[in-house]
Amino acid sequence: PSPLTHSRRWMVSAVVALAIALQGATAWAREAPSSFADLAERLLPAVVNISTTQTIKNPERIPEMPQFPPGSPFEDFFKEFLERQARPDAAPKRATSLGSGFIIDAGGYVVTNNHVISDADEITVTLHDDTTHKATLVGRDSKTDLAVLRIDPGKKNLVAVPFGNSDQARIGDWVLAIGNPFGLGGTVTAGIVSARARDINAGPYDDFIQTDASINRGNSGGPLFNGSGEVIGINTAIFSPSGGSIGIGFAIPASLAKPVIDDLKQYGRTRRGWLGVRIQSLDPELAESMGLSEPKGALVASVNPGGPADKGKLKPGDVILKFDGREIGEMRKLPRIVAETAIGKTAPVEIWRDGKRATIEVAVGELPEEPEEVASKTPDKPQPQAQGQLVPGTGMTVSPLTPALRERFGLEEDAVGLVVTDVKDGPAAEKGMKPGDVIIEAGNKPIRTAADLVKAVEAAKASSQKFLLLRVENPQALRYVALPLAAGKTK
Repeated sequence: PSPLTHSRRWMVSAVVALAIALQGATAWAREAPSSFADLAERLLPAVVNISTTQTIKNPERIPEMPQFPPGSPFEDFFKEFLERQARPDAAPKRATSLGSGFIIDAGGYVVTNNHVISDADEITVTLHDDTTHKATLVGRDSKTDLAVLRIDPGKKNLVAVPFGNSDQARIGDWVLAIGNPFGLGGTVTAGIVSARARDINAGPYDDFIQTDASINRGNSGGPLFNGSGEVIGINTAIFSPSGGSIGIGFAIPASLAKPVIDDLKQYGRTRRGWLGVRIQSLDPELAESMGLSEPKGALVASVNPGGPADKGKLKPGDVILKFDGREIGEMRKLPRIVAETAIGKTAPVEIWRDGKRATIEVAVGELPEEPEEVASKTPDKPQPQAQGQLVPGTGMTVSPLTPALRERFGLEEDAVGLVVTDVKDGPAAEKGMKPGDVIIEAGNKPIRTAADLVKAVEAAKASSQKFLLLRVENPQALRYVALPLAAGKTK
């Protein structure tokens, strides 16, 4: 090649490098702006303050009076004060609380947290221009802590904000939080997405966005915006030993919130997909005992008779690996994925059964209203000494079910299997087995006598298994347990 060709190549390379540098600089400028003023000015009118009023009736009984030394002058004073507070004719008190929300359409629909308006007698929405409107409750959902309100704006043109795609939010992206902290009114704070998919044990569908944008009391129900001014989260909770912001806030992602909000607007309640199974997570021991290479998926502990899963031929002991084409890496993802699936849709379910993969189809049902659960009560009387047979190498004593043992542990009449009557230090205790647990199966075979269980333990050891898979039930739960086995024969 001639020197001119080299020169041209160098110039082209330089131009390309400059273009890439300029593109990177432009992207950096877009992601890290010198000011959020324009964005805040556009979004503030869509964010509202929410105040609620609740009437608190007088207590039916007098609160316990503080203890004072005999003859103290404070004794008569406090007695008179407390009696006056508990008088039936005394005027009821009114409590108020503050929160945030945002307008989602010009018709006056407002989104907030359920806990902001919970038990409220009156709800007032204050707009950015300080005008106030009485709000009506359209619908609420305690499982996701969301509520939809509606105000009548009259001829006022409301500013609404759209939802964005929270699934596209990346750790490190800039976000803006706007709300009503401590009742101060429209307050803007900025930060980044600190983490995704946080489970803070707030509900069955936890999938929070974590942010370090300052969120305080009163911010609940307010929006978390991305750099384009789209709502990607609803600020809901903070972690704070002091009660103030320490840079750990949590927002419900828009991908979870939007279907719930749409249902609340249309039906006044949430309609969720339902599979009809009780599931548990897989630990390495359970995975190994089932022949899985890694502990991923949701283990089916029980199937509701007549439910969608039962009709689709799902069985206890199946491990759900995929639902409707979506991977179930962790057990807690399945309830959310099923809940988001359209009711009536026939979804493919990839499972692990009997050491191999299989695919079945399940028609998704609608999650029924939860029935009121009555806790089983154990008779308040001295407990008899442990009875039954000790299963060598496990640390637990078991016995066939008898009327006395059913009564002692609050077990149903139709319960079948072996009841654990005592647990000492050993493999069973390490796996959380307790007196009152009923062993239904061992090694996927029904267990009815202590001899059945001893035989199952010895057979598992003889085949060099490290764990024996037990199916265990008690009045609170039905689950699988991978019982560790010591090497050699039981003695």
